[in-house]
Amino acid sequence: MSGALYCGVDIGASAAKLVLIDESSAVLARVVESSGVDYAGIAQSCLERALGQLGRHADEIVWCVATGYGRNNVEFAKSRATEILCHGKACHHLVPGAITVVDIGGQDNKIIRLDEQGRQLEFKMNRKCAAGTGAFLEEIALRLRVPLEQLDALAQSSTQPVRLGSFCTVFAKTEILSHLRQGVALPDVIAGAFESVASRVLEMDALPGQVVVTGGVVAHNPVLEKLLSRTLGRSVIVPPYPQFTGALGAALCALESSRKTL
Repeated sequence: MSGALYCGVDIGASAAKLVLIDESSAVLARVVESSGVDYAGIAQSCLERALGQLGRHADEIVWCVATGYGRNNVEFAKSRATEILCHGKACHHLVPGAITVVDIGGQDNKIIRLDEQGRQLEFKMNRKCAAGTGAFLEEIALRLRVPLEQLDALAQSSTQPVRLGSFCTVFAKTEILSHLRQGVALPDVIAGAFESVASRVLEMDALPGQVVVTGGVVAHNPVLEKLLSRTLGRSVIVPPYPQFTGALGAALCALESSRKTL
């Protein structure tokens, strides 16, 4: 395998993602690891793993763009871009046309509206509270002593999801324990937690038009796609490998940046 490589790195608060693409924007490799606390080290680890998948070398990368919470720690990046720009660019690449992007992340949620040409019209972010994010689900899993990877299957087996009225993650955990003491089945409690995540997103924005949902939370929990589609009354789109959207957008930015220097 030969040809120029373009790299996108998305260092999130929970996970680090890296994507390598070629001149035609085709994805050649993708890697995800837990972010940990050494962002520079984890970015380098992701790069080495991705190159190893292809049997390629770092000097074959023409340009690299970093995004995400830890983007300033990616030492091998030539430039950096915001998460909003990268998620919007990747989603418009995958789903051309006017769309509303919803990214449900580990620590925050993003809503980005794009026009037919992919230009950003508006964006909103939820950074004030963990409710509605992956961190909320992690807290719930920890409190219930349920492995995080089992939440989706349990929620999908629910027959009567409970409604959680608390916005605050701390109060929601107390409310969940109260439901359990009253004998509510565990799947119904967990389904209620997922409905709470969907509700927090819908409180941020009405989500007009075609909705594209991305992020690690929806990647690991398909129940969220069903909940959002049901609530909106129309199907939402979850692109392939939704956890890598930010990294893909960064790689597309890298490709664009290299062309501008020619």
